[in-house]
Order: sequence, then structure tokens, then C-alpha cells
Amino acid sequence: QVQLVESGGGLVQPGGSLRLSCAASGSIFSTYAMGWYRQAPGKQRELVAGTSGGSTNYVDAVKGRFTISRDSAKNTVYLQMNSLKPDDTAVYYCHALIRTVPSRPPSDYWGQGTQVTVSS
Repeated sequence: QVQLVESGGGLVQPGGSLRLSCAASGSIFSTYAMGWYRQAPGKQRELVAGTSGGSTNYVDAVKGRFTISRDSAKNTVYLQMNSLKPDDTAVYYCHALIRTVPSRPPSDYWGQGTQVTVSS
């Protein structure tokens, strides 16, 4: 079994910053990719930022404001969010593509979600 545990959400004023963390644990043979998605009320879940093989990608709405980083030794991914806007308000979910045993293909795993609210 694999668990993803998120932390770091909360309430912040517009223009403020938050840092999300997500630690993967359990029966991990190898981790291929990690990233962050978000889902606002009434909207579909969208990819915010991802990292794989040393490369990163971001949705246009957060480019220049959010930074994703990964500590492979700790199987942990971070999302530094600066210059937050009310439109960033959503539940943020950690995602990882993990292979648990060599003989099986990698599977998708999700965290429980953490609320980020940007409001004055």
C-alpha cells in the first residue's frame, strides 16, 4: 500500500504565500512522477504543476507564481505558492505515479486533499 499525506493548506490573504508538502510512504519500488492538482467548487479537477525526470510543467494560470520541487530521497513533493489570488482557492490534491513491485506497471495514487482559501 502507498499513502500520500499532504500538509500546508490554510487561509491566506491575496498576495500572500503558502507552501504545500506531500510525503509518499509505503511499498514504493520507484516513483515516476509527482504533482499537484486542484479542484474549485463547481469546476473540474485540473493539473496545477507536475515534475518528472527532472522536468517540471505548470498550468498557465500559475506560471511565475508557483514552484514545484521534489526531494526524491524523501519521496516528498512541495508546492511553493506566491502572489496568491482568490482564483487559487480550491482543494489541492497531491498525485504520484508509483510502481510498487518491479513486475507490475505503475499506478496512480492521490492524497486526501488540503484546502487553500485566498480571501481578505
